[in-house]
Amino acid sequence: MASPGLEVELLVKGRSDLGEVAPEIKASERRTAVAIGDLEWRDMDADDCEFYCGNGTNEAQDSDFPAAERSRLQEMLSLLGLETYQAQKLSLPDSLQISSESMKNWAPQAPKDLPWNFLRKLQALNAEARNTTMVLDVPPDARPAEKESQMEEEIIYWDAADDIAADIYSFSELPTPDTPVNPLDLLCALLLSSDSFLQQEIVQKMSLCQFALPLVLPDSENHYHTFLLWALRGVMRTWWAQPPRGVGSLREDSAVLSRAPAFAFVRMEVSSNSKSQLLNAVLSAGHRPRDCFWHRDLNVGTNPREIADGLVEVSWFLPSGREDLDVFPEPMAFLNLRGDIGSHWLQFKLLTEVSSAVFILTDNISKKEYKLLSSMKGSATKYYFILSPYRGKRNTNLRFLNRLIPVLKMDHSHVLVKVSSTDSVGFVRRVRSIVAHVARSPCRRLSVEEMAHAARRLGLRVDEDCEECQRAKDRMERITRKIKDSDAYRRDELRLQGEPWRKAAQVEKELCQAQWAGDPPDKGRAELRHRLLELRAQQNGHEPTWGVQEFVAGISGPSLGEKQYFLRWMEWGLARVAPPRPRQPPETIVTLRAKHCGVVDLSELLWPEPLGVEDFLREMGQFYEAESCLVEAGRLPAGQRRFAHFPGLALELLLLGLPLELIDGSTLSTPLRWVTGLLKELHIRLERRSRLVVLSVLGVPGTGKSTLLNTMFGLRFATGQGCGPRGAFMQLVTVAESFSPDLGCDHILVIDSGGLIGGALATAGERFELEASLATLLMGLSNVTVVSLAETRDVPPAILHAFLRLEKTGHMPNYQFVYQNLHDVCAPGPRPRDRRQLPDLPGDASRSAAQMEKQGGGIRTLADLAFCDPEKQHVWHIPGLWHGIPPMAAVSLGYSEAIFELKRCLLENIRNGLSNQNKNIQQLIELVRRL
Repeated sequence: MASPGLEVELLVKGRSDLGEVAPEIKASERRTAVAIGDLEWRDMDADDCEFYCGNGTNEAQDSDFPAAERSRLQEMLSLLGLETYQAQKLSLPDSLQISSESMKNWAPQAPKDLPWNFLRKLQALNAEARNTTMVLDVPPDARPAEKESQMEEEIIYWDAADDIAADIYSFSELPTPDTPVNPLDLLCALLLSSDSFLQQEIVQKMSLCQFALPLVLPDSENHYHTFLLWALRGVMRTWWAQPPRGVGSLREDSAVLSRAPAFAFVRMEVSSNSKSQLLNAVLSAGHRPRDCFWHRDLNVGTNPREIADGLVEVSWFLPSGREDLDVFPEPMAFLNLRGDIGSHWLQFKLLTEVSSAVFILTDNISKKEYKLLSSMKGSATKYYFILSPYRGKRNTNLRFLNRLIPVLKMDHSHVLVKVSSTDSVGFVRRVRSIVAHVARSPCRRLSVEEMAHAARRLGLRVDEDCEECQRAKDRMERITRKIKDSDAYRRDELRLQGEPWRKAAQVEKELCQAQWAGDPPDKGRAELRHRLLELRAQQNGHEPTWGVQEFVAGISGPSLGEKQYFLRWMEWGLARVAPPRPRQPPETIVTLRAKHCGVVDLSELLWPEPLGVEDFLREMGQFYEAESCLVEAGRLPAGQRRFAHFPGLALELLLLGLPLELIDGSTLSTPLRWVTGLLKELHIRLERRSRLVVLSVLGVPGTGKSTLLNTMFGLRFATGQGCGPRGAFMQLVTVAESFSPDLGCDHILVIDSGGLIGGALATAGERFELEASLATLLMGLSNVTVVSLAETRDVPPAILHAFLRLEKTGHMPNYQFVYQNLHDVCAPGPRPRDRRQLPDLPGDASRSAAQMEKQGGGIRTLADLAFCDPEKQHVWHIPGLWHGIPPMAAVSLGYSEAIFELKRCLLENIRNGLSNQNKNIQQLIELVRRL
């Protein structure tokens, strides 16, 4: 018989080997008992898998509960192999290393594999990242013969039959290695084990996958909960803003700064209705709800939560401007508290202070819960109840509701009833109408940043309040406070750029051309050298302005964490300063949709280049260039150098994951001394691990180059035409030491050509020559080159021209052509491995390019070139980035899987030696000088 006072009903399906199940279940055993076999619990919350207790008691308040929770967290961390990351947190570089697993589409075989599998899938923007399915690692000879043809992948449940001999009714309170892990437990454990910057990366990737984001992270082990303001700060939101009168437009803002009405959904004691499924239905326009919030009907969704109770999640509805898709006319925030409000009163109190309305799902209103809700008297928040009275105590509910109506300022329309016979579509429509009505009326509208103020008042920890973060923020604000106009700031504060740098770059170009022409020294070359030294002396005569000095101080601090905070704050702070005035008529300017989608119409023109961190680094580079030039000419003693340490400071940023400029986007030239200085510092820093493979991606703007690289390697290149700098940038990807001998390199230097190659025709004269020279430089440095093409576009003439030049030198990288579907985001398209005919190039352009290299006019396609072997050449088709219509669309699974296949192919080519011979850094420095 069951224990007195605890009415629990079990239904055992298909487990005849267990016999009659009637365990004496103790209160502390209630969680893991639900995981045995295929048990189905009646009268439990469909969303939270909690037991239904007929006496209405709340077992979470037992005196032994806090100790059990602390032990539960440590056991979960140990189960997932994360206990070693409690003192020294897991960092972003740890998660991005290239290893042997990077080339496998592997499924986890043990719980310790789950965090790494989740991180890799999330990096690849895989919509199935939350699936914690594991594969049974059973030797082939141990499998029954009749099972050989069945799928090996399955969800692992605790097989209680193995423990029958010991004690069928003795259930461990904590999870075992064979128990599947609830995805929310995995997320909480991973966030608790990660540093602030990995937390931020996890949340940003989850946002792109349209997963609900963690807002309050529970941590019962250390007796505090954390409001994740910093983790959410990097999330950007784009939506269609339609004023009551006038023309609508796309808007973009940080998710933590934009204000919107918030609607919280919570559970009180037991609810037969699922909060998460209801939220998903409310957020979804179509008949099939999006699985934004994880729920029990998803794979492994029924696994009991061990540490995630108390988690608060947030998701937004964002209008697209299409009436058939927009269920609300403006942005709305939706909050979901996991667990019972009685056990997590602090989180519930926060939700009541930041929400416009709170929906409480319950079957029963007990006396204790009535007293708790009565304490909310005077709150400006509107309250709504969603009941299933036939499963609870109907008369008791009505009595307490009648008492609560005047206290919470409700009326009878605030009580909704949903039972099994209720029309689900009509019920969702009713909830939406309530939400829309509340949003139309005067209501509370807070940003996430303002919600953090309420969290502090209630005693919650805010992740952004650490000293390092606040010092970095203060320094950023001192710098950005003085920026009123970007163009004026560049002219007055970043003095070595602009016209002085353009003049010096032009003279260096002419001097280089004369030198490589092989002409004997003459008066003209001497005059060029004199002009260059005069220009460099003028630059060196300037002192760094106050803003540059503050920036240098920010990246020179002794604390690595403070440097990282400062860089992130600078990126966001500079993005919010007044942009430069457009230089093109408004109708030709790229809209904000470009940045959100990562692709644009190629006929659109660029925004003026925004002010960014790269402008300050470019200024540092020019101080170093001017000083180095004078030292080389003997005009300045080496002992009087002041800026020799600048490359080392910049290198620190590269190692922290910041893209560094290789080709200056403002002058379309390479600051040779600055780049070689960076590479020398890199050689010193890496010491014995200095073998490099250089991977470049070329293509015209708007073909998804940066998005492809970011998805493939977890990098941070700016995405979208018009939203970032125009130069070519490089980032460093580390290869795990255990994998270096197999891959044949220690690091991969990834280069994004940015907006350098605009598709100019060969007849365009100087512009075409410039693009062709830059393409030749990038491809000449590379072991592997990916050419990114729009589905309807041909290979740009400048890239073909670079192939022709490199063919003559014999330095030909391994190359892949990638066609990206930029328009039909839902079309399945062919498999990514499908080979297609090598791309054609317009006849006139190819003939002009060939004539410039004296190859004749017979070359019409890349297949006509001697080095192009159709049998060995890979041409990839990548499906559309989005599954659905932005901004509510998630990244498509087809895109993620195709990018993974491309990545695996590139790494295989590197390992098999199909790329050019790998370089060490000294060889790369020499190659930069020659090219």
